[in-house]
Amino acid sequence: MSHATSLPSLPVPRDVVASLPVYSKAGGALAPLWRASSNESFLTPSPAVLAAIGSAAQHCQQYPTIDGDPLIKALSQQLGIAQDLLVTGGGSLAVLQQLLTAFAGPGKDVVFAWRSYEAYPILVRLTGALDVQVPLTANHRHDLPAMAHAVTDSTAAIILCSPNNPTGTVLGSQELEEFLASIPAHVLVVLDQAYLEFTDDAETSFQHILTLRVKYPNLVLLRTFSKAYGLAGLRAGFLVAHPDISRHVRAVSPPFGLNAVAESASVAALADTEALAANIATVRAGRSNLQAQLAARGIDVPASGGNFLWLPVGDASAALEGACLAESVSVRCFPGEGVRVSVGSRQAEAAVLSGVDRWQRS
Repeated sequence: MSHATSLPSLPVPRDVVASLPVYSKAGGALAPLWRASSNESFLTPSPAVLAAIGSAAQHCQQYPTIDGDPLIKALSQQLGIAQDLLVTGGGSLAVLQQLLTAFAGPGKDVVFAWRSYEAYPILVRLTGALDVQVPLTANHRHDLPAMAHAVTDSTAAIILCSPNNPTGTVLGSQELEEFLASIPAHVLVVLDQAYLEFTDDAETSFQHILTLRVKYPNLVLLRTFSKAYGLAGLRAGFLVAHPDISRHVRAVSPPFGLNAVAESASVAALADTEALAANIATVRAGRSNLQAQLAARGIDVPASGGNFLWLPVGDASAALEGACLAESVSVRCFPGEGVRVSVGSRQAEAAVLSGVDRWQRS
């Protein structure tokens, strides 16, 4: 008689977990010399920001403020809006998750363009809602008429990404306003503007969008400190929404969601406007140079408002990624669709171009 005992069964996750797409790890197990696969800043934070980080780190035994109060105050003053419109969190992605937690769920659906940010279907499905993916147009832009047509009585929210990740295409203010006018007032329209600073006249555009938010109270704006401000490793972001929306987001947000170091760094980065302007100018110059070099090689690259470029090479995407890795630079591959290249140092950009040359020779 066997005395072997069977192991107890392990806990079983929710069914939805098996359906979640995996957020890709660009470059796999390789450690390339340069990384053009993540839309992060290659520029280090300014001395003022680094000083704020060091000072805050000396008190990391203490809890941060519950709601990111110093950052909310600083944002309120800079943007000229009331504090109760603002919600902060550990990156704009975390704030989006809290927004969807409050307003989406079983029996609801969320509409967004595809391809767009990889995390959208993950966050939507975790709420129990259905993700409705509307294909981009042939020129890699949001198909706003098709997205409006996809709205049903079950739609809780629509997510717009502008500049769109990974294609870089930007929604114009007029087409955005026309779209908002066509959407029922009870449907959230979430405008993810993680890369807004890199577009032309970015702050002027954001001030205009703020006026749209007053006219259309269902409009929610997402911003982040991960890109132009160079704080991706600290995770800080915020949303702007009608007070009756933002209070529900705060209700489902975990306390102390913005850590103290990220909070202090964000406040300092917000104040250091000269460093921000210099970072933006450097990225725009690199983007223009890289786009011109790719165009000279016969690659049609859509105009980008982000800190990255989209190479729509279709089935050749994996081969291009491999050629770039052979030149010690990683890029973000979307198999069968294209490759996204983040703007980096001139050495990184040169490595990408060498990878393109290698790929074209093969």
